[in-house]
Amino acid sequence: MNSGLKNIAILGSTGSIGRSTLEVVQACAERFRVVGITGHSNLELLAQQTAEFEPAVVVVSDQSQINNLQLSDFSRTKVLSGQEGIVELVTRDDVDIVVSAIVGSAGLRGTWAAIEAGKTIALANKETLVTAGPLVMQLASDCGVSILPVDSEHSAIFQAMCAGRETEIARVVLTASGGPFRNHTLEQLENVTVQEALAHPTWDMGPKITVDSATMMNKALEIIEARWLFGLSIDKIDVVVHPQSIVHSMVEFCDGSVLAQMSPPDMKLPIQYALSYPQRWEGPAAKLDLSKTFKCDFIPPDYERFPALLLGREVAERGGTCGAVLNAANESAVAGFLHGRLEFTQIVSACRDVLNHHDYDPNPDLERVIELDRWAREEILRWKP
Repeated sequence: MNSGLKNIAILGSTGSIGRSTLEVVQACAERFRVVGITGHSNLELLAQQTAEFEPAVVVVSDQSQINNLQLSDFSRTKVLSGQEGIVELVTRDDVDIVVSAIVGSAGLRGTWAAIEAGKTIALANKETLVTAGPLVMQLASDCGVSILPVDSEHSAIFQAMCAGRETEIARVVLTASGGPFRNHTLEQLENVTVQEALAHPTWDMGPKITVDSATMMNKALEIIEARWLFGLSIDKIDVVVHPQSIVHSMVEFCDGSVLAQMSPPDMKLPIQYALSYPQRWEGPAAKLDLSKTFKCDFIPPDYERFPALLLGREVAERGGTCGAVLNAANESAVAGFLHGRLEFTQIVSACRDVLNHHDYDPNPDLERVIELDRWAREEILRWKP
C-alpha cells in the first residue's frame, strides 16, 4: 500500500456531500483510499459505490437491509449495520480521516467515536456541533483531534482566519443565499408549498437542508456551529444575504480589513480543502471565471420574515441544552412540513415553542443531550398551533 495515501471513511456516502466527496476522491485517486462508506436508504447507489471504490467496510442503517444490498463480491467487503457498525468503521486502525456527512443528529455518535479514536474529522454534519458543541470541542481538544469544516461558510471562515491571529478578529460574517423566498412577503410565506421550498436557486442539496435554507434555519444552525467551532462570542458573528453565493463568508480584522473566500457554489472545493489541509491540490471543483462580469450583492437579513435567525442567535448565546432541542425540534418539524402536517411558517414557530418549555440544563452531558433530542422530536409531533 502507498504510505502517502490518506485513508478515509465516509459517513453518509449516498447523500449529496458523500457523493461529492467521492467525486473528489475519484479526481485525486492517487491521494486517497476509501476504507469504508455508510448509507441509509439508497442501497442501489451504495452497492454501486462499493463496486467502484472497493471499500473494506460498508455500513447500512439496519440489520434487515443487509440481505437487500446487492454486492457482486461479499468476500472483499465486510458489511455491518447500525450505530455499532459505524463505530467499528471509524475506530479502525487504518482510517485516518472521517468525513462526517450523515444528515442531522444521527451523525453525532459516529463523530464522537471517531474523535475518541483520534481520527481527523472533516465535518459536514453541522448538527454535531449544534447539538453538543462544547462537549465535542472539549473532547477533540482532549484527544488532540482536528475538526476541519466542510460547510462552505465555515470553510471560508477557516481559510480567511489564517491571515491573522485569533485576537485580531473583529467579527465573522456568514453569507446566506436567502433561499427561494428571500423576496417573499409574510403573506406569501404562509402559502409556500413543499415543491416550492425544495426548489433552491443556487445549491443542489438534500430535502432537509433545502427546506432549512428556505426558512433560513440553516443559517441559524451555522451561527451556532461557528460559535463553538471557532470559539467566538455571539456578538462577533453576523449574517448577510448574498444571493449569488460566490462569497462564502468573510472575516473582518481589527484594522478594518475584510477577507472573503470566493468560488462558484460547488461543495467539492470545501470538501477537498478539508481532505487536503494544510495543502492545496488541483481538483474537480468549478473555478471562478473573472473574465466574465458578475455582481455580488450583500443585503441585511430580514429578521421579521425569517425569525429562525433570531432563534439561532439566542440559542448560540444561551448554550447548554438549547442547541440539542432546537436541532431535534427542527428536524422533526421539517419532516412534518415535508409530509403535509405542518405549514411552512409553522416550522420555526413550533421550534420556538418547544425550546421555550424544555427543561434547560446549562451543562449537560452527552446522555442528557441525546435524551432531550428524543424529547424534542416527540414534542413536535404533539405540537398544535
